[in-house]
Amino acid sequence: MPKQTNNAAIAGSLLLVVILWGGNNVGTKWLVATWPPIWTGATRFLVAGFFLLAVLRFTNWLGGFAPLTRQSCWQLWFRGGLSLAVYIVAFAWALRLTAASHVALYLGASPVWALLWEERPKRNWASARRYGAALLAVAGVLVLFWPVLKMGRQTNLIGELCGLAASISWANYNHQSRFLSAKIPGLEIAANAMWMSGVWLLPFGLLEIAAHGIAADTRHFFVQTLCILFGGVVPYALWNSALRHWQTSRVMLFNNFIPLTTTAWAYFILGEPVTSTFCAAMALIIAGVFLGQADWAKIFKMPESF
Repeated sequence: MPKQTNNAAIAGSLLLVVILWGGNNVGTKWLVATWPPIWTGATRFLVAGFFLLAVLRFTNWLGGFAPLTRQSCWQLWFRGGLSLAVYIVAFAWALRLTAASHVALYLGASPVWALLWEERPKRNWASARRYGAALLAVAGVLVLFWPVLKMGRQTNLIGELCGLAASISWANYNHQSRFLSAKIPGLEIAANAMWMSGVWLLPFGLLEIAAHGIAADTRHFFVQTLCILFGGVVPYALWNSALRHWQTSRVMLFNNFIPLTTTAWAYFILGEPVTSTFCAAMALIIAGVFLGQADWAKIFKMPESF
């Protein structure tokens, strides 16, 4: 019974995460329309990371705090911080150049990349369904790409490519977080990876401001503050805690809901339309993730190998 209660709590926390990240995607979309994308991501993660680290260090609200060893610190810089920095650059530029719902849909495909990461091809049904899932996800990605390729819009093509890069780099960040969680508590991984990614990106963000300037007004800072708290501190803490208890691919299954929450937020807040292309791509990608997660060989009592 305790295990079931714990799993229910983890699942509930992940549902809250995808709702918050849906709103965060739309808030970030609005910000990067006028703010430099790398600066937006760098300052957000820098502040969110230090805030979360301070809570861990000086309070007991989120559990105990364990000092990092030198080896753990180096691993966090290059496995956690750097991988998160790569993700946020691709994510922010994708939101600037294409629809928020498209970016969220690419992130919805990331559980498939995580599944492939966890296991090499084998001559069995489990491996076959993983690679079948990957083919469906790739088909969904191609559906998103097709209108852009057909109309030859270079800017949107770059945006779609950034969305795909964000999907793959998000899977990589989760893979690295899973590795780090063997020795470092999940919340400390989230806190340190965020501020370290901010440090990695801050010089590039300052170059953006020097080149293009920045709109310093109350509305932008208010939205950025909301995204720091409810797109950074709260969801990353919950997400990394889940990674400590569940497999990466199982946690990332909740990415399937991000396109739905993002599309809903974008429709009501930004007025983004829900296109038939998006619906077809979402059906393929969700089918791919569902195929990859379900143990069909066991359900249909098939032999393990073929």
